[in-house]
Amino acid sequence: MMKIRQLHAAYGRIEALHGVDLDVGEGEVVCLVGRNGVGKTSTMRAIVQELIQVTKGTVEFDGASVVGVPSHDIIKRGIGYVPEDRRAFASLTVAENLRVVRKGAGNGQWTVDGVYALFPHLAEGRKRLAGVLSGGEQQMLSIARSLLTNPRLLLLDEPNEGLAPKIIDEIIAAILKLKQERVSMLVSEQSLRTIRACGDRVVVIDRGASVFHGTAAEFLGNPEIARQYLMVSGH
Repeated sequence: MMKIRQLHAAYGRIEALHGVDLDVGEGEVVCLVGRNGVGKTSTMRAIVQELIQVTKGTVEFDGASVVGVPSHDIIKRGIGYVPEDRRAFASLTVAENLRVVRKGAGNGQWTVDGVYALFPHLAEGRKRLAGVLSGGEQQMLSIARSLLTNPRLLLLDEPNEGLAPKIIDEIIAAILKLKQERVSMLVSEQSLRTIRACGDRVVVIDRGASVFHGTAAEFLGNPEIARQYLMVSGH
């Protein structure tokens, strides 16, 4: 579905990526793994052409290049992006946030009722302002907003960062539900817990380049990789 080869990208004159390779297949969850600051977010931004300039390499979705394609057109082609900063409209209610997206989304599998079923917390708090939601609820809202564009490929940038364990369980359950619905996902992650629960394959990125490709089982079966690139002991 998506194929990236030797991706280089820069913020102005500062190169952030210099050799990222990865693939995401139909209905597959690929975890993009690495410490903070190594290029995970930059890879996500380069795919959707946001705030960073691709300088070399290829990014193909459904066999067509998306390099140089405006971000809104990339979304229309079927790539959804849930950024790390979540970006809900703070002064609007949950329902209004979803309605704004839904108006321009057209027909598709995901509806407002569908995302409420996926995230019951949002249904219960649909009249609350997004600005007063917890971090976990804001993350759910951000994912729900992206799903209303009916993406075939969903990019999730650090979806569980800073969240309480109970909320992480709910986000993981949602990812697994989306996987059952054959939504392909690229998930930027540092947590072995998420990789164990959701991942089909793992791409490790370090200093702006991919340094490991393998199945989740291969990654988890080699604790030295996690120690080297995540600074964890394998818990």
